[in-house]
Amino acid sequence: MSMARGLVTTQSARFASLDPLLPPAAEPPEGDVLSAALPDGGRVAGMLSHQVNPQHSITRLWSATEVWELVPLLGSAGGAAMDALLRAWRHRMDALDTSNPDSSCVVHWPSRDAEATRAFLDHGMVPLSVLSVRTAPPPTRTDRTLTIRRATPADLEPVVELALEELRYSSFVGSTVTRREAPALKRRTMGERLTQGGPVWLAERDGIPVALAECAIVTSEPGTAASVRLPYGRWGYVNCVSVLPGARGTGVGQQLMAHVHQELHRMGTVGTYLYYNPPNPLSSVFWPRQGYRPLWTVWEVRPADALR
Repeated sequence: MSMARGLVTTQSARFASLDPLLPPAAEPPEGDVLSAALPDGGRVAGMLSHQVNPQHSITRLWSATEVWELVPLLGSAGGAAMDALLRAWRHRMDALDTSNPDSSCVVHWPSRDAEATRAFLDHGMVPLSVLSVRTAPPPTRTDRTLTIRRATPADLEPVVELALEELRYSSFVGSTVTRREAPALKRRTMGERLTQGGPVWLAERDGIPVALAECAIVTSEPGTAASVRLPYGRWGYVNCVSVLPGARGTGVGQQLMAHVHQELHRMGTVGTYLYYNPPNPLSSVFWPRQGYRPLWTVWEVRPADALR
């Protein structure tokens, strides 16, 4: 454990040098220990966890059913250390049953670590998602041609329709999976969000909903899951933004998000964050234009036995 503590300390220093918004490296979670030797005689480690998501879990809409996730502890080492640890992971997977086609290997890692990027690519992993952050103040004034309002339980039908449209499109360009139970899961979760008065907005044109922004308020503080990814503070989480196909490219998304950023700022947030898919030709352009930039990249390979 002393090696792990030393690696956490030096990894925190490396994270700070890579990106000032990265929180310090967290203590490793419970799991199976991996270790790898380096040419200079040093060693690096990682914790490997295994999870099977139940059939009716909402997680299966953006995740494989069976997931192996690695939390690397590289200390101050760079790409060569990540390569060594990924080779050790591949060796460990050889001893496991990885025949499930609905499976994946996943690593969350700082987006600005270019050396590690090379290692991930060499081992067959792809950047299916990025956690991106926006810390700029919201615009003080925006031109608007739409009606933007908070959604209520009476809006469940258009909210579900827009959420499923986003799910359908994302399944072509990222980690999302279209599953048979998706409509029922979306109806249940969106119904709960609206009943609880969650921060969900609809944009309407001539009284017809054309876009959705489903958000949440997340607090990053010691001991919370958010503190592993975000600096401490109260953050706005943009979970789902969807624009109907016929309304895309007309400024609907920009108007909606300008309003959402104003409202989340009014709720006392220090910034906002979201996940988008780099292969998505719409999101990869839209979100940087709204002031977001990658903080963490989610590297993934599906199925799990495709890890090289």
